[in-house]
Amino acid sequence: MLSRRMLRPLFAYSHATLKRVLSSKPSDGVKVKFINGECTHEAIGNIGDTILDVVVNADVPLDGFGACEGTLACCTCHVVLEKQHYDRLAPASEEEADMLDLAPELTETSRLGCQVVLSERDKPEISVEIPTTT
Repeated sequence: MLSRRMLRPLFAYSHATLKRVLSSKPSDGVKVKFINGECTHEAIGNIGDTILDVVVNADVPLDGFGACEGTLACCTCHVVLEKQHYDRLAPASEEEADMLDLAPELTETSRLGCQVVLSERDKPEISVEIPTTT
């Protein structure tokens, strides 16, 4: 049984951090490689996380990424996926397509990171390109 004294330090963490720490298992992770111009960042996401969740939970340094926090009100989490990962996704919703129409550097494999959910088929690694202008 957990005592209050044991739980007290947990309250110092954000909900996202707690979720990641308490629910993640190393074998369940998907390596996400972010390619942003000359910079590359890597993070581990869980099955069921969105690309935006991975950026937030791992503190990936992408300025302005996901400004609307996943509410489909912007295109700042615009990512370009590899064809194999793009093809496994359901078609973009009308709301996502409307936001993608506003995204600079749109490609055939563009999606919003808040709508791309990691799955078993993304293992062991998924690479996402972050357009240089968002």
